[in-house]
Amino acid sequence: MRILLLGDYSNVHATLSEGFKTLGHECVVASNGDNWKNYPRDIDLKREFGLRGNTDFLLRLMKALPKMRGYDVVQLINPIFFELKAERLTPFYRYLRKHNGRMVMGAFGMDYYWAQVNTHERPLRYSDFNFGNSIRTDIEAERFRQEMIGTPKETLNQLIANDCDGIVAGLYEYWATYQQFKEKMTFIPFPIKMPETKAEGSYTKNGIVKIFIGISKGRNAYKGTDIMFKAAQAVQAKYPDRLQLQIAEGVPFAQYQDMMNSSDAILDQLYSYTPAMNSLLAMSKGIINIGGGEPENYEILGETELRPIINVQPNYDSCYEEIEKLALHPERIPLLQQQSIDYVKKHHDYIKVAQQYLNFYHSL
Repeated sequence: MRILLLGDYSNVHATLSEGFKTLGHECVVASNGDNWKNYPRDIDLKREFGLRGNTDFLLRLMKALPKMRGYDVVQLINPIFFELKAERLTPFYRYLRKHNGRMVMGAFGMDYYWAQVNTHERPLRYSDFNFGNSIRTDIEAERFRQEMIGTPKETLNQLIANDCDGIVAGLYEYWATYQQFKEKMTFIPFPIKMPETKAEGSYTKNGIVKIFIGISKGRNAYKGTDIMFKAAQAVQAKYPDRLQLQIAEGVPFAQYQDMMNSSDAILDQLYSYTPAMNSLLAMSKGIINIGGGEPENYEILGETELRPIINVQPNYDSCYEEIEKLALHPERIPLLQQQSIDYVKKHHDYIKVAQQYLNFYHSL
């Protein structure tokens, strides 16, 4: 099978491509490398700022288009699959639709349906856009809502979702918000390539629990990083001999991994029900995830035994309580670390996940 993966978030498509190739299929990734994260790709579509950068990007894109023909499956990471305004992407989608086989859209992140359904229908107890029946009104949530609803991004998302042959949801949350397309949608876990070695945490070396947190500019309140960070700082101030924080902000992916590898636990995604790529990568190395581990996450995977995630509710007190528990009871660390590795290997191994994708593609 010949597969074209357009765009990338958090290494999803680059990792999936490795799985396809391992299983003997041809796969090409065309992306911007998720900007500063610089994930690997076969066709570089990174766009630099400025007139020269824009011109260079458009030239490379037009040169690449003829190479995006004749594939059995084209999968889009998001309705915004090139770094262009939404209103300019429709002709590119039509081109890809005309010159290839099946079209698949990923429900992997921010898009119109994610914003619309969680704002108005609210199938989740909490999300990036709601707390129960209350609408989130922080600056970042409002900005994304205004960007997605009643705009060309809504029009494009609706066009592709209705026209494409299949939709893949990568997390329980996205599956829950795309239920109107359940006849063409499936849930497939995110792919992770298991590391050869386990991370060397701080606790086993010096008895201090080290917690890692990555800070993304412009998305702290939206993802709840601000609350998790404050709670961790408060616990560290109370137990300076038991807890240490390590902070990564705007660093390349390789450096980010190096910093994470010396940690025992990671704080990530306060408003999530499930661990996403960042957390899963950490868990594959035996780093404990403090974040989203709601019952729905385990249910959709059919997991009845492993419980490696330290689940927190979307508030300061819950974060503080769980971080403090880990600092005061580090004897839990070895079991949670091993369960984290077992969990990712069981449900997210990139070759197993790639085969699930192939099964879905064939069903189309």
